[in-house]
Amino acid sequence: MSDPISDQTLRQTPLADLHRDLGGRMVPFAGFAMPLQFPSGILAEHNQVRSAAGLFDVSHMGQVSLVGDNVEAVAAALETVTPGNIIGLAPGRMRYTVLLGDDGGIIDDLMVTRPSPDNGERRLALVVNADRRDRDLAYLRQRLPGIDVKLHDDRALLALQGPQAAAALERHAAGASDLRFMASATFDCDGIACQVSRSGYTGEDGFEVSVAAAELVSVARALLDEAEIEPIGLGARDSLRLEAGLCLYGHDLNETTSPVEADLGFTIAKRRREEGGFAGAERILGELRDGPARLRVGLQLDGRAPAREGAEILDDAGRKVGIVTSGSFGPTAGVAIAMGYVEPSAAVSGTILTLKVRSRDLAATVVEMPFVPHRYHKKPA
Repeated sequence: MSDPISDQTLRQTPLADLHRDLGGRMVPFAGFAMPLQFPSGILAEHNQVRSAAGLFDVSHMGQVSLVGDNVEAVAAALETVTPGNIIGLAPGRMRYTVLLGDDGGIIDDLMVTRPSPDNGERRLALVVNADRRDRDLAYLRQRLPGIDVKLHDDRALLALQGPQAAAALERHAAGASDLRFMASATFDCDGIACQVSRSGYTGEDGFEVSVAAAELVSVARALLDEAEIEPIGLGARDSLRLEAGLCLYGHDLNETTSPVEADLGFTIAKRRREEGGFAGAERILGELRDGPARLRVGLQLDGRAPAREGAEILDDAGRKVGIVTSGSFGPTAGVAIAMGYVEPSAAVSGTILTLKVRSRDLAATVVEMPFVPHRYHKKPA
């Protein structure tokens, strides 16, 4: 029987055949055929990442370079459409930021890396969301005159996440375990040049590994041969990022959402708050001063039954005060959890709210995020 996903007009990552060989259940995602889960199941994959290490195919993400006369000019240009301190980004370091429209809405959330000097002093490297890639490229090309915006379709990306990820990767890429959190460098991985960053989307310590697409299968197979590492699909990736309190674009973020509303105020650097000069600054600085009309909050439900995206959020008088944007059972948290946007009066930690889930009313409490503590690798500089 043919795989229905392979018969659709979906893009295939370089690991698509390997996913199928490993028993991956393939589904459409952002225009790609991607594994939802492997035979062990989503719960086992989630627990694998929390206890050992898991390997994710994230090759659907867009890898982009911004190239100019020098890296300072590129950083200054990027600061016109992002609120972060990109000019101050040191070589070999990376930063999470948001791409903003003129109305202050989030066009995409992305990672920005300033490569170390031996990787070129004229560019910044971006990783953008798969289903926003075309939108991002067009917007950057429109808004950054004089900057060459290059998409690297010849590159692929893996994410290796979990408390045993560093030890396993070190056997293949000597020195990678010494990377600081949110740092990036080039390593020899079993004779293959890889750009490795210490970052991720699970709340666990981990790495993202950029490699030439033609070499991806070799790197992935070598890592999967390690006893600590198992393949992980989109299902566990979603439950892990939700427990970590991390946003998913198109659900928790969109072009109407500001970084202040999304509780991403940390992306707005102190200097940028004082100087402005970025797209949407009037709205965003006004919200920092006066408060936004709504806020992203964490919600812990009473019991295991989850509330899914779109569920209405009601206050104690039965008035609609918000909507759920992400929700599921949190295997590590041990309860159903959700994120959503509510009016500021309902955003105070400890507030009891009601979630309308089909014909049922589920009690929920506003709680601080993350739902499960982050375990990123932090050590002194």
